[in-house]
Amino acid sequence: MVFAVTAVSKLRDFDAFRRSLPALVPVPHGALRPLAVAVVLLEALVPVLVLVPATTSYGLGLAGLMLVAFTVAIAVALARGQHAPCRCFGASATPLGARHLVRNSLLVIAAALGVLLPDGLPALGGMALAGAAGAIGAILIVTFDDVVDLFARNI
Repeated sequence: MVFAVTAVSKLRDFDAFRRSLPALVPVPHGALRPLAVAVVLLEALVPVLVLVPATTSYGLGLAGLMLVAFTVAIAVALARGQHAPCRCFGASATPLGARHLVRNSLLVIAAALGVLLPDGLPALGGMALAGAAGAIGAILIVTFDDVVDLFARNI
C-alpha cells in the first residue's frame, strides 16, 4: 500500500518529484527524468507483484531493495548537509531528517519479514488481519512526518 501511495503521489506532481532528486542523488541533469520515471515505475510495480501470490516474494524483495537504496540516498544526502524537503509522498515541506531513516528502516524490516515468512502461513482470517494491519501501517507511514511532529518536535 505504501508503494502504491508513493507512486500515485509522485505522478500527481511528477515535475516537482523530478526536480527534488538532485538533493538526494547527485546525477547529471539529463539523467533526472529517466531516474524519476524508473523510481515511479518500480514503485508502481511493487504492489502488483505483492498482490499476485506467485510473485509476492519478488515484490517484497523489490520493495526491500528500493527501501535500502532510498535509505542510503537519504543518509548520504544528510551527510552532505542536504535537508531538502522529502518528496517521498508527494509535496511536503518537511526537510530530510533522521525520521526518514527510521521510517525507511521500519519498512525494510517489514519487507524482510514478509519475504522470510513460510509459504502458505496465513489462512483467510490471518490474511484479513494482515490486510487491516497493513492498511493501518500504510496510513501511519504515509503520515509519518505528521505523527513525528505531533509527538517529538526534535527528531
